[in-house]
Amino acid sequence: MSIESRMNRLFPPDGKCFSVAIDHGFFGVQSLIEGIEDMPKVIDTLIKANPDALLLSPGSGKILQKVPGRHKPMLFMRVDVANLYQNPPPEAMFDRLLESPLEQAIRLDAVCVVANLFMIPGRPEVWNQSASNVMRLKPLCERYGVPLMVEALSLDLDGSTDSYNSAGDLGRIVTVTRQAVELGADIIKGDTISNMDEYYKVVEVAGGIPVMARGGGRVSDEEILRRTYSLMQQGVVGVIYGRNIIYHADPSGMTKAMIAIIHDGAKPEEAIKHIGI
Repeated sequence: MSIESRMNRLFPPDGKCFSVAIDHGFFGVQSLIEGIEDMPKVIDTLIKANPDALLLSPGSGKILQKVPGRHKPMLFMRVDVANLYQNPPPEAMFDRLLESPLEQAIRLDAVCVVANLFMIPGRPEVWNQSASNVMRLKPLCERYGVPLMVEALSLDLDGSTDSYNSAGDLGRIVTVTRQAVELGADIIKGDTISNMDEYYKVVEVAGGIPVMARGGGRVSDEEILRRTYSLMQQGVVGVIYGRNIIYHADPSGMTKAMIAIIHDGAKPEEAIKHIGI
């Protein structure tokens, strides 16, 4: 199978895609698995809500692919693990690539693989590892015909939480996004910026490479729906949301609301009606 054929699976006829990220347990931080301790239950709930894809680690990907039937989300498989989300961050920070990542992804019928590209002031060793991972993955992805999604992140240390979070700086995020494109990304998982109404600049610098926006921290239902609608108007091909879906009181309803905006063009005030039904 070629990269093009998997890209056609990834983006259905309307060229849009909604994915739920549930790879949080991969990073070894207790707070990131609160609410998703029972992964079979979480995955079953989301399968019934019918998003286009789930972003999972290899271990959780097995849970998804053990579910019988053809009608279930595609697998986006995370192939690198970082320790920098610990609180406080460790002195020795890393971003390690899985062994034989493409073989693992193909065995699990992943439609793409996902790896980070970190830009963190004062921590060039993390950039070095993540950039090396992307450069190693690119020829493997070409060889095996699997699209490479690069999660282009610009992080700062948040003094209030003593952990790394998105910097939100448009200039830095545009820079790391462009670098991901230049390194050969087939898809960009784009970082959040302080003013999400300027996200078209991230799409522009990607130069035609599809951009799927990440969700970042929890916000209100009204805000995440408004943001998603705005992002779609600015040219992203979809979104990959984690905490705003999996920690929601009604993850199924929120998933349906996102699908309505992304695939049906619904406005936020229309989409919100799916929540709590």
